[in-house]
Amino acid sequence: MVDKSVLNLIEDMIDTLKDRNGVGLAAPQIGVTLRVIVLSMPDEVPFAVINPAIVKRIGERELVEGCLSIPGYQGRIKRAVSVTVKGLDIQGKPQRTKATGMLSQALEHEIDHLDGILYIDHLESPNKLYKFDFEQSEAAVDNL
Repeated sequence: MVDKSVLNLIEDMIDTLKDRNGVGLAAPQIGVTLRVIVLSMPDEVPFAVINPAIVKRIGERELVEGCLSIPGYQGRIKRAVSVTVKGLDIQGKPQRTKATGMLSQALEHEIDHLDGILYIDHLESPNKLYKFDFEQSEAAVDNL
């Protein structure tokens, strides 16, 4: 059931996500043991999925991933090319989302958090984890 406390949590999570310039956030990342994720894709309205579960994965690709829970690092991991996720929307109605690209990656990443998995758990070897200097990357972008 989606009650006022869950809606307040979702609102707080979206605010936190915006403050951190993140793409996704799972409730356990802020110390709440509920199966709730919020996502904010560029140029789209943020949304939540309650009790999400991946019901289908297609393909595999290697990509670079980071996380608000592990600041300053990124790693090369494998994720699906596309996923189908079921869950509830904020009205408590069942929803099914088919996703590719960044949304697919974010859904897998955030659902992993709900299951106690971090992206570093997917690393094939420690040499696929890289220290990330945000200030240097911003300077590089500014110099393009």
